[in-house]
Amino acid sequence: MVGPWSTGKSTLINYLVGLEDTVERLHTGAEPTTSDFFVLKYGPKYRKFKGMELVSDEKQGFASLEKLGLNFLERLQGIEMQSPLLESVSFVDTPGIIENKKQQERGYPFNEVLQWFIQRASLILLVFDPTKLEVGSELEQVVNILKGHDGKLRLILNKADTVGEQELMKVYGALFWSLAPLMHSVEPPRIYMGSFWSKKRQDNSLIQLFEEEEKSVLLDLHQAIENQVENKISYIRRHAFLVRLHALIVDTFLSVFEERKSWFGDSDDIWFNIVHNPGMYGVVQRVLQKEGISKHDLKDVGMYVEFFQDNLRTFFRPLSHYCPIFDECLLEKVSSAISDELPRLLTKLKTEKSSQSCSKDSCDP
Repeated sequence: MVGPWSTGKSTLINYLVGLEDTVERLHTGAEPTTSDFFVLKYGPKYRKFKGMELVSDEKQGFASLEKLGLNFLERLQGIEMQSPLLESVSFVDTPGIIENKKQQERGYPFNEVLQWFIQRASLILLVFDPTKLEVGSELEQVVNILKGHDGKLRLILNKADTVGEQELMKVYGALFWSLAPLMHSVEPPRIYMGSFWSKKRQDNSLIQLFEEEEKSVLLDLHQAIENQVENKISYIRRHAFLVRLHALIVDTFLSVFEERKSWFGDSDDIWFNIVHNPGMYGVVQRVLQKEGISKHDLKDVGMYVEFFQDNLRTFFRPLSHYCPIFDECLLEKVSSAISDELPRLLTKLKTEKSSQSCSKDSCDP
């Protein structure tokens, strides 16, 4: 759950997992209430615990969050509870986006944390309130992080029953056209309108539409659960592609440097010129000559100026170094996983699913 403060993110989670009228419900209110990241998962009984415990157990899948710093771990909390829905899926509630609050004031790398969760999520709900549609710098940064994840992104226009039909249509259009340019797409993802909680809705001529929209959101959630293994395979394949692309770019920089350096020139100056002027040295052209690389996937190599400031050239070895005599090169293994092994695994999974014969009450092989 992502979005500006007080748009109903925590309320929506309370509704879905059955916490609405319990003392354990996530705190909600008109003011900014969620300043921490909350991970809700299944457990034998209700239990709230610190982020350090969550990242300490490698089996939980959150261990790599530890590298984002102790300040963040102080703002990370876990909740375990019995809920039929949580047996199949976990929820992450995030701090609300506040446009007058600079990121550094949070005390931890908010964007990096958000990116970590977004990359691993099966479904991302970006929640808005019709009375809070300000698109400021922090929301723009969040939308930028969401680029490339359009397939699992859904926009929720919550509390839609609090405004009239004409005003709601204006808000819908404003949200639509405000986000489309930020996402660099002709149109943003699907926008669901409604009031997502169990309380009685305010009188509104669109009540029936809101009920249908709620069913559509629940169907999306159900499909995300049904396809979570396929989504995991797709995520691994996408990540493997990015790893391969990054390795090829770094290797190309190193190759160009080896060709250009000389006994009489200053190696540091040569390296500086190559990193700051990759176009002049044909870095992009060489990468595009590699199999399976499209110009549409190749990001601006200018970003590697900062990368090589943080990672010295001497840290790296050419990819040919990782080619054992009696085994495939590591890069070839990654390429094989991308083009062959993972697609084959995905096809096998879909075949097994389609071969099941299902009735109303059961689904047996």
